[in-house]
Amino acid sequence: MKEFFAGPRPVRLDRLDLPRSWRFLVLAPHPDDFESTGVTLRHLYERGHRLDLLVLSSSANGVEDSFCNPPTSEAKAALREDEQRAGCRFFGLPADRLAFLRLRVTRPGGTLADDDGNFERLEKPFSALQPDVVVLPHGHDTNGDHRLTYLWWRRLAERSRRPMAALLFRDPKTVAGRDDLSLPFDADRAAWKGELLRFHRSQHQRNLNTRGHGFDERILRVNRDSAARLQIAEPYAETFELEFTSVS
Repeated sequence: MKEFFAGPRPVRLDRLDLPRSWRFLVLAPHPDDFESTGVTLRHLYERGHRLDLLVLSSSANGVEDSFCNPPTSEAKAALREDEQRAGCRFFGLPADRLAFLRLRVTRPGGTLADDDGNFERLEKPFSALQPDVVVLPHGHDTNGDHRLTYLWWRRLAERSRRPMAALLFRDPKTVAGRDDLSLPFDADRAAWKGELLRFHRSQHQRNLNTRGHGFDERILRVNRDSAARLQIAEPYAETFELEFTSVS
């Protein structure tokens, strides 16, 4: 599998000839993680790759009370799932490629619980999908759910004993990571990605209230910084660290 990603780092995804038979799975700790790499996922989907999305937690704690009536954990979770469905419809992902696992959290509105029950609930659909490549947050991240999702992927990969690659994406909470793979993009794709991100209305409003800029700008700023760091002609880039299983 490694040979398909050969080349000077960062290798450009749009210059790779990946097998069309490869299945891609997005492991999203929360709704909106899918959209954070929307341009890359669109590139893969338009080239005929199967794409599935598993959302591990609804992350109700990301919704401000003023945005949801009644402001209960259940209502907030339902709202975030509706936002994810709307974003996937805009993207064009078939409804049967999206699944909400609703894993147990440490408390209402809290973080994912690191226990065997949650891992087993993830392992069943993961094994059924048999992905070749998994897209997920980087393990070196300030967000505990991101770190846990990475650790769970490592366990799943070891148990599967199949060749597998991970694309560990960079987002605003990533502490550090290599630029092994990139997908540069222009202003038109950035406008499309911004619209995709704004389907997460609760997160967009929360960012406006707390940071003075929207969710779209928060993510696209990471992509602008990546393009500047790589000194490429395009104004934006999604970047990833590559990781392979030992049997790859």
